[in-house]
Amino acid sequence: MGRFVIVAYKPKPDMDQQLLAAVAKHLEVLRSEHLVTDKPAYVMRSADNTIVEVFEWRSAEAIHQAHGNPAVQALWADFGAACDYTPLANLAESQQMFAEFEPVVP
Repeated sequence: MGRFVIVAYKPKPDMDQQLLAAVAKHLEVLRSEHLVTDKPAYVMRSADNTIVEVFEWRSAEAIHQAHGNPAVQALWADFGAACDYTPLANLAESQQMFAEFEPVVP
């Protein structure tokens, strides 16, 4: 059974474009490794410029497999250079009954 995740990427200073480039290739890499479903990802931006992504892993096992996959590790290194991961609770929008975000087209 699939596992939906919601992740928030806070760009490091002057790394907005690098972060968007990593997000744009994120599902492509995960799909090529058969780790995510064919469902589209949703990418959005918070008021403080944090990028929020929603996507579906194939399974909990796929998440586990990603941690030992060289292609995924290389991609995650790109993310690590471009952003810091932040809990959703740190976003002002998450404090609202209906969290609203600006859509991003990767």
